[in-house]
Amino acid sequence: MTGQEHDFSHLDRAGRATAGLARSPRLAVTITISAGIVLAWFILAAMAVRGAESRFAGAPGDALLKDLPRLPLPGFLDRFFALCLTPAPLAGAAGAQAAALVLMWFLMAVAAMLPSAAPMIRTYCEIADTARIKREPVVHPLVLVVGYLATWLAASVVFAALTLTIYAFAASGQVLDPVAGLAGAAALTIAGLYQFSGLKQACLKKCRNPFSILFANWSAKPGRIFRLGMEQGVWCLGCCWALMLVMFAVGAMNIFWMALIGLFTLIEKQTTGRVASQVAGAILLVWAAALLLVSA
Repeated sequence: MTGQEHDFSHLDRAGRATAGLARSPRLAVTITISAGIVLAWFILAAMAVRGAESRFAGAPGDALLKDLPRLPLPGFLDRFFALCLTPAPLAGAAGAQAAALVLMWFLMAVAAMLPSAAPMIRTYCEIADTARIKREPVVHPLVLVVGYLATWLAASVVFAALTLTIYAFAASGQVLDPVAGLAGAAALTIAGLYQFSGLKQACLKKCRNPFSILFANWSAKPGRIFRLGMEQGVWCLGCCWALMLVMFAVGAMNIFWMALIGLFTLIEKQTTGRVASQVAGAILLVWAAALLLVSA
């Protein structure tokens, strides 16, 4: 492009800002993803407060959540929270409750896992910028992001089904209460052992080095980039699915553990070696053993 084509001085401030966003998709992607993550955390935090208020047996962190102000929310969010937090499906609402739990797990993935995908998205944007300078056709980075989230949406269906299955065998309590005893220990054991597995390390390697995958599979076709995003989502899911099981042991709406898992996932993908994974695995296995002893 010529310098004249980059001259937006004839536009007003709003026009120049809009033109700048159009010319810099990286900024638009950053704003969109950041807004999505903040919104997901807000909705999940509000649900966690409602859940803490309705529980008789406090889950970890409930005492602190109960002291937070209860914000007025739109009616559809209250309905969504009720579907997720109600111990048994509301009359004629079993399908709606299942859909609500899928959405809840998807919001958890957006809040806790999407930040860890930022290096991959940034790498794609850098490659796209290089292609754009060469005047080559480029698929917008949001197509990659949508593909990535599609994988987590599919995983959310599985986690929601597991949530309902576990509750079906639970004697009492709410759908999102912590799972105690053998079931909780089993979740922690699976998560802990997986941290030492070769599959975990193979997926982690792919997540830590996205450039070679993105560059080798570069395409100007939106469908190909969407599938590429799904593939990156599969690698991320391979890294994190077992850690998501920990949420069953602490309560699926434990906002503090959700933040901790999200932070650990981000750190694990940014570091090298196996130390972080193995330390986390050892902690989870000790925790599982302790839970079994307490439950005996």
